[in-house]
Amino acid sequence: MNEIYVSTDVEANGPIPGSYSMLSFASAAYLADKTLVSTFTVNLKVLPTAKEDRNTMEWWSKNPKAWDACHSDCQEPSKAMHDYAQWVLGLPGKPVFVAYPAAYDFMFVYWYLMEFVGSSPFGHHALDIRSFAMAVLNTGFKEASKRNFPQAWFDLQPHTHIALDDAIEQGALFCNMLKMR
Repeated sequence: MNEIYVSTDVEANGPIPGSYSMLSFASAAYLADKTLVSTFTVNLKVLPTAKEDRNTMEWWSKNPKAWDACHSDCQEPSKAMHDYAQWVLGLPGKPVFVAYPAAYDFMFVYWYLMEFVGSSPFGHHALDIRSFAMAVLNTGFKEASKRNFPQAWFDLQPHTHIALDDAIEQGALFCNMLKMR
């Protein structure tokens, strides 16, 4: 079974799930050859007991267009996560969660899947783009940052802090890295 790279981006109102809410997330499913198979995007209603992180909200105040984008047509987390799990399971291949940084994005998606669905179609696994860059570039973690990536890895796609835009952009980046490898 072919792998499907599910590039995912999360927007939240704090640093950890549960205490804070995932506001929006999106995934772009790619084949290794950079064929975009499908996308999924959703905005979520905040968790009833969640709070807002002061530093995160300060960041949001500087990104009003992205803030507005993740506050329209919000769905209940339970419905959104069930729909997402079905979308992932319907992809034509073995789903591999990919993100930059995976530790943040996967933490939120995994927590929400476990909380509202009871399982994760990704298991406990996520592939971190920056860690993969370390291997491809044969460099340390500090040096493996986007500002040091070869220009050939980047397509002309914006990084807007709108979840779907960023999932598509980072998925194309990852596929370009796969090609170079």
